[in-house]
Amino acid sequence: MEEQKTTNKALLFFEKYAQTKYADWILAGTAFSEASFFLVPPDVFLIGILMYGANRWVYYVSFTTIFSVLGGLFGYLIGALFFDAFGELIINTYNLENAFETVSTLYNNNAFWTVFVSAFTPIPYKVFTITAGLFKINLLVFLLASLFGRATRFFLVAYVMRVFGEKVLRVFMKYFNVITLILVFAVLLLLLL
Repeated sequence: MEEQKTTNKALLFFEKYAQTKYADWILAGTAFSEASFFLVPPDVFLIGILMYGANRWVYYVSFTTIFSVLGGLFGYLIGALFFDAFGELIINTYNLENAFETVSTLYNNNAFWTVFVSAFTPIPYKVFTITAGLFKINLLVFLLASLFGRATRFFLVAYVMRVFGEKVLRVFMKYFNVITLILVFAVLLLLLL
């Protein structure tokens, strides 16, 4: 509930700045920071920008994906090099201790799919980026899974925005958690069949 209030406030802020000359920088900063330590997802600002610049949606989705993956790499470095100094503080700040323990088990099962699903779904991606570094997940596997997961997520949001418009997008974002979990379940079923 608290995350939803934060997201709504962020949406108002981002809608205000979506048409300014600072839009690219704000989008880059949000995408980068959310992947390693910040709470507000970049989808919110991406939506704000696409309300006014939908004709450049491929550029903005690619831009968001690149900075999000770079932020994920920064989270990986926090986990690998500075977990004692910063990583634990980030985990504790957002009360993600239980998620942290679960993540270690998931990495043991399949690191690529664990990172991909966390990059695509509303699961806090920052937990996975930091723990990937802490558990020394193969960096190439981490980067590829992050790239595919983040790109899929942002392209899906932009596609819904472009095709269906703002009203449908708001419903989509309201039920984003359920929709993404259904999509992940469907992908897993296809892989198992």
